[in-house]
Amino acid sequence: QVQLVESGGGLVQAGGSLRLSCAASGKPLRLFSINTMGWYRQAPGKQREEVATITRGESTTYADSVKGRFTISRDNVKNTVYLQMNSLKPEDTAVYYCAAERRTWGQGTQVTVSS
Repeated sequence: QVQLVESGGGLVQAGGSLRLSCAASGKPLRLFSINTMGWYRQAPGKQREEVATITRGESTTYADSVKGRFTISRDNVKNTVYLQMNSLKPEDTAVYYCAAERRTWGQGTQVTVSS
């Protein structure tokens, strides 16, 4: 079974950047065997929303609210998925989760953007 651990969250000023990482583990595990990896977020009082996804073939999708600012990538050798977040806004404040095939979820990492 796959386990996912997110890291890289924190407090940043508006306009700043953060890079989130999602390390996948399990035996046997090859990230390449997982087709769709994604990042999701949930702000207080709001539903969880999809932020970005990436397939095995590295096709990507982004929420309209993050297009041009966030970039998702995957390293199948390191079994890690990344979310590079630039030009952060206060409305990006949320707990960010990664997921494998929208079925297995990590515990989340807090991102707080101050104005």
